[in-house]
Amino acid sequence: MTRMSMKKRLLATTVAGAALLLIGGAGSALAQTASAAQVQDETQAVDDIVVTGSRIRRVQTTTAAPVSVIDAEVLSERGFVQVGQALNQITSATPSTPVASGSGSAAGSGQQFPNLFGLGAGRTLSLVNGRRFVTSSSGMGDRVVDTNLIPVGLLERVDVVQAGGAAVYGSDAIAGVINYVLKDDFEGLEVDAQYGISSRDDYPQTSLRMTFGDNFLDGRANLAGNVEWSKSDPLYGQDRPRSNLSRLTVSNAANTGPGDGIPAVRELLDSHFWPFNTNGLIFSIPAPVQGFLVRSGGVPQQFSADGTSLIAFNPGAVAGVPFASGGDGFDYRDLAALYTGVERFNVNLLGRYDLTDRIKLKGELLYSNTEGRDPFGTQGSTRTVLNSAASGAGPIAFFRTNPFLTPTALAQLTAANAGFAAGGPLWLSKSFSDALPTREFVTETDVWRGLVALEGDFDWADRNFYWSLSASRGITKGERSGWDTWTSRLTNAVNATRNTGGQAVCAINADASTTNDDAACVPINIFGTGTITDEMRAYVAVPVGERFENTQDDILATIGGEMFTLPAGAASFSLAYEYRREKAEFNPFDANQRGLTGSGTPTRATSGAYDTNEFSAEVLVPIFGGDFTLPFVNSLEVDGAYRTVDNSIAGKADVWGAGLRWEVVSGVTVRASRSRNFRAPTLDQLFSPSSTTLGAIAQNPCDSDRINSGPNPAVRLANCQALFAANPGYGALTGFQDPGENFNNVLITTGGNPSLKNEISDTTTFGVVLQPGFVPGLTIVADRIQVELRDGLSAFTPQNFLATCFDSSPQPADVCGQFTFNALGQVATANSTTFNAGTVKYEGEIYTVNYAFDVADLARSNADWGRLELGLEVTHNALLETSVTGFDYNRTDDTTLTPDWVSRFDARYALGPVSLSYSMTYLPKSQVNRFDTIETTPTPLISENVRHNLSGEYRFGDYAVRAGVINLTDEEPSYPTRNYGDILGRQYFVGLNARF
Repeated sequence: MTRMSMKKRLLATTVAGAALLLIGGAGSALAQTASAAQVQDETQAVDDIVVTGSRIRRVQTTTAAPVSVIDAEVLSERGFVQVGQALNQITSATPSTPVASGSGSAAGSGQQFPNLFGLGAGRTLSLVNGRRFVTSSSGMGDRVVDTNLIPVGLLERVDVVQAGGAAVYGSDAIAGVINYVLKDDFEGLEVDAQYGISSRDDYPQTSLRMTFGDNFLDGRANLAGNVEWSKSDPLYGQDRPRSNLSRLTVSNAANTGPGDGIPAVRELLDSHFWPFNTNGLIFSIPAPVQGFLVRSGGVPQQFSADGTSLIAFNPGAVAGVPFASGGDGFDYRDLAALYTGVERFNVNLLGRYDLTDRIKLKGELLYSNTEGRDPFGTQGSTRTVLNSAASGAGPIAFFRTNPFLTPTALAQLTAANAGFAAGGPLWLSKSFSDALPTREFVTETDVWRGLVALEGDFDWADRNFYWSLSASRGITKGERSGWDTWTSRLTNAVNATRNTGGQAVCAINADASTTNDDAACVPINIFGTGTITDEMRAYVAVPVGERFENTQDDILATIGGEMFTLPAGAASFSLAYEYRREKAEFNPFDANQRGLTGSGTPTRATSGAYDTNEFSAEVLVPIFGGDFTLPFVNSLEVDGAYRTVDNSIAGKADVWGAGLRWEVVSGVTVRASRSRNFRAPTLDQLFSPSSTTLGAIAQNPCDSDRINSGPNPAVRLANCQALFAANPGYGALTGFQDPGENFNNVLITTGGNPSLKNEISDTTTFGVVLQPGFVPGLTIVADRIQVELRDGLSAFTPQNFLATCFDSSPQPADVCGQFTFNALGQVATANSTTFNAGTVKYEGEIYTVNYAFDVADLARSNADWGRLELGLEVTHNALLETSVTGFDYNRTDDTTLTPDWVSRFDARYALGPVSLSYSMTYLPKSQVNRFDTIETTPTPLISENVRHNLSGEYRFGDYAVRAGVINLTDEEPSYPTRNYGDILGRQYFVGLNARF
């Protein structure tokens, strides 16, 4: 039994037993659940509540900053099995899905994190019931909360504050705040099951959940629980038409220069790496030149799959180094899977006990286990002609004395190459994927969180005050694990010879003249695919990865109420004190700590911690309102917030917020806000362990397919040409391309930076809310949002260093010194870390229209024709300009990353037990990069993308059945992208819900 299945059985049995006890003692009270909850909801609708974005109680529609709400019903109606799928539908959010980009990078962990306005997931703060939650992520970068952790069965709603919030909640609230509000008074038993599958009969998605609760002690106490599980399988590149194209762009020989209307690059489909494959290609000289392939009768040769003989090798239609269209080279599709499979299991218990009529004791307990399985998370070991022998990843020299050469293969090689016949070496270029037990990389996280809180109110001096005191502790224990090859052992094992007894043994040196003194060494059969035995694999394969632990302790005390009464109403306040301690530990596996794999550089175990003391204050002052009005001033109120933070590492920060809400006339309200926000450096950014591994750089600006692009193509071209002129050996090959873009050939050193400080942003919003009395049920909202960020915590990847160096004039020496080249001009080493250097400017608007009405009202009929709800949400991303270093500005608005206009239309019709839903998502025509033209790419304009979803539900008594179709027309992502749209295609789902 696996670790996860044992946990599931134990926890599910425990919670199920608790549920039966609750149900057995509830008796007839369960039958009253629906009506009691309905009365309570109606009462709360007119009371002041704590609205996300402020700790001052007020009516939810009276906020100065834009707030949108996702009701829990949306998830079941649309067939969503976890909250992240619903958040991906928000037009102001950049979708987060466990899908590979198509650049050759892995599909990832399967975790999903909200990312508002494309400002980065780490700049969107996630809360649960208005309080911070322990991070579930690790690695250099953001400390964020995986949406897989949120219990769907206990979810009341999701509040989305769009822009700002740090003055109220502290660090990270720059793009906005996501607050998951859970039900605090659930009664009854609800069981929900759903199954979904694609129209291609793959990617099954299954979910089960049970939610239960009861009031007892004459209604003074409530205990609610939830158990839920969901699972989705991985997908491979071959599983979808778009990714199965295996499309790349390579240098276009037809291009005659700028201005000729001919793209500098051309499309390459069915892409393969021609210089190597899993069978093993044979070179006479260890360099990626077709003429060096060993031939028989003029035909290039490779080993057969069983390694017993030579067979013809088809290099395909070669398009330079290292790519070809078709052929027998390594399939580009096999670099990375398309989708990571995710399995999640959550258990939650919520409790409330009224100590008195005015004091409540509350508790929250959570356990969550999430596994993300990326089947191609590691590429395995490669020894190819794309690398030099000195790198440790170059081709393997083998001789006629190799004991695994069959007589047939030996005779063929002898006839094909005179040097080999005379005892000289040949070189094998090969991917050793079969040297590992599996290429799967697994990310598993276990999260525990407990919270206890006291809440209450009291009267003093004829005023009412409310207060709360809470303490929470959250722990995330995670593990990222896979397999890699033990570098020194692989080097030993591939050099095989025979000892005096005729047995295959490992040799020390290249000419195989002496036997290896490692008694445990097991020589490897390097010829063919699948010829490595379990014994051989056990010698060279080693578990790699990292265990990490995040701990968060948080104490929060608040008090609020009325300060004094003005003619327009009571002025209100809220004060808060928060103490938070964050700790992170990084423990690499033994192989990583000893530097057994990759470059051989050890990765040290590290840890770090910080604590913060934070004080905040808010005020809300009505200037006009009630009976105290003026012409065109039905009401006017201002609010302000201030927060001072003392972080033990990042230092002190003072942030603030101010807002205004002005009801001009009934149904017309103008609002505005201004705030200063901040984000403190995370423990990962500060203390992530330094390690050096072989990796991919993603993009080399001087590569032939992008040397004429960039934010300023002339600057990039001039800098690259100057590099080539100063180093005649660089770019010497026709159509220069760097294999480090797509394959793990570069020594990349990654680590933290303990000298980081806070990043600061200024945010401005202003908008209008229209609720015309002559159209009951209609609400129109428009908000403008502007964000300016400085001292940004920028994750400098090798790609960032390279782009900054070659897109800048003059070129910054400190940035250009972060990488080196080999003799061919290919990137050999590079660094990756975090700096306070970035700037971000964002400008945009959010427009929403909601109209709900009884259909019969249109015909002025008294009949019940049902109720129709219509909604339109549009986000206009007018400007998103980002600089990693502070001077290399790059605009991504009006691109497929941040489209100019994103729209979603929703319609819901309900009549008695039947409800029907329709939604449409629209992505406009765009570009992958703003600077794309026909001169730089064969597809400078990406077409619009429109998707339709249909679903329906029928409720009969305590039961309901639902079904739906996602992406009704099976719309692919707009060509040639994988992510501008939905690559999963058409999906069906059916679900059953039972309430007792």
